[in-house]
Amino acid sequence: MLDIIDWKILSALQENGRTTYSQIARQVNLTAPAVAQRVRKLEEAGIITGYHAAVNLERLGYPIVCFVHLTVPSAVEKRLIDFVQGRSEVLECYLTTGQNTFVLKIVGSSVSDLNSFLNELLAFGHSTTFIVLSEIISRKTVKRMSKDEPPS
Repeated sequence: MLDIIDWKILSALQENGRTTYSQIARQVNLTAPAVAQRVRKLEEAGIITGYHAAVNLERLGYPIVCFVHLTVPSAVEKRLIDFVQGRSEVLECYLTTGQNTFVLKIVGSSVSDLNSFLNELLAFGHSTTFIVLSEIISRKTVKRMSKDEPPS
């Protein structure tokens, strides 16, 4: 179980993965070595799984972001997984419950490139595509939730 200090450390690192242990230590009233030890334990427990840079997709040449719901027969699931793992257009892929077997987050440099990729997906099953018009929430920090405290 995580205590309130662990949650504060997680919050600080989710907000900025480059935050120093000294900066976090001041926020949680611990020493930097104590913070480092807690972070190491969080990593070893598999709670912290990595550190990543957030990037501006449009400035990287990918102005189009879309989500694709893809329903595929179970016989082709493995082939689809192999296909999407090898494609740079696919940023995320989730196996889901319900009518849509997979949900993919895809980027494109143009409508034409997006259309070509979507046509390739048709070989696996039925798809529904949702193009992102604007980003409302790009990334949120996971915070401690308790039955005793209201959501913030």
